[in-house]
Amino acid sequence: MREFKNKKVKRNFHIVKSMEAGLKLTGNEIKSIRAGKVNFIDSYAAIRDGEAWLYSLHISPYKQGFYQKYNPRRTRKLLLHKNQIRRLLRKVQEKSYTLVPVRLYINDQGLAKVEIALAKGKKKYEKRFKIKKREAQKKMDRYSR
Repeated sequence: MREFKNKKVKRNFHIVKSMEAGLKLTGNEIKSIRAGKVNFIDSYAAIRDGEAWLYSLHISPYKQGFYQKYNPRRTRKLLLHKNQIRRLLRKVQEKSYTLVPVRLYINDQGLAKVEIALAKGKKKYEKRFKIKKREAQKKMDRYSR
């Protein structure tokens, strides 16, 4: 099973709840994912017109593919049930949460799945506190040796 993680999510967000969603891809895109050509920079999910969409997920063009005009950051549809979409929409509108992709993987059946999370952005002082705590722990570990 091939897996790609969005490393910046845990640094920038408090994850409240996560769920698995399918991803609607073209044939060359799934081949490119299997080859490991995925980048999560600035990607996010949103709900528009009753459907869930994944924005700015960069999937590089497949080298042996035949597309002449291919947008690697195109908007891709997330495959979710309607009641899941309604629940997510309610949370995003009421409590100002954000939908972010946490990881992308290919399951045992060979299907591409993306784990999206309902998350709340961290404040700058929370990030600084975490960094300060981590550095203090490193210093203590260094002196205890």
